[in-house]
Amino acid sequence: MSESQLVHCTTIAFEKEGWLTAVLLRGKSGSGKSDLALRVIDSGRAELVSDDQTLLTKHGNDILASPPSTIAGKLEVRGLGIVSFSYCSEVPVGLIVDLVPREGVDRLPESTKAEILGVEIPCVQLYSFDHSTVAKLLLAISRPESDIVR
Repeated sequence: MSESQLVHCTTIAFEKEGWLTAVLLRGKSGSGKSDLALRVIDSGRAELVSDDQTLLTKHGNDILASPPSTIAGKLEVRGLGIVSFSYCSEVPVGLIVDLVPREGVDRLPESTKAEILGVEIPCVQLYSFDHSTVAKLLLAISRPESDIVR
């Protein structure tokens, strides 16, 4: 039987090397999880997995991200309400982004990982509302970790 847990995060999926890779956007309420997801989806670079809650399931050495059925394909867009989007599920998680206040983002951070269901996943910290955050997220997901000198 697979281990699983429901976590408070917004999850989007990117295509990387021909496969989908999920990014968990974690942070406090109001930290910009849904807003950042909308900006990346709007750029045509990602697809929604789940907003606000994500079901994570351990499958071998992977953690798969899926939306709970009650909110599948729904994204909260502040000022508009709940909006329907296409979505994907059972996407392997490749990166965790912790959304923190601007002063919480290190200029030259150490490489870190977070453990979910016994699996270590690379983790970075970003401030959601900087103009460059979408570009930084795209760099973090598209570049091999060895290419980023810390």
